[in-house]
Amino acid sequence: MCLSIPSKVVKLSDDKTMCTVDTLGVQRDANLMMMEDDDVQIGDYVLLHIGFVMNKIDEEEALASIETYREILEKMDEEERRHAILEDDECEARGEIYTQEISS
Repeated sequence: MCLSIPSKVVKLSDDKTMCTVDTLGVQRDANLMMMEDDDVQIGDYVLLHIGFVMNKIDEEEALASIETYREILEKMDEEERRHAILEDDECEARGEIYTQEISS
């Protein structure tokens, strides 16, 4: 099963097809091609699936979910935590993703 932990958008590519998200301190690139034009902005909280941003979520809801995840992660060791956060990247349902570098 794949988890989708709320992630905060910290950077957008110039053409807004890619973004960098922060998931509990782990940053990674995500594709925005499933979202409507100009729908995602820096500071928004989003949910990812197989490397694609699928939807935005309310900040209050995102922060509540993140707090729950933090409580769970506190009970894990460092390796288990990192694996749980990055689990989406290794999801068995993940298709082949074509990404491009984020422009500065």
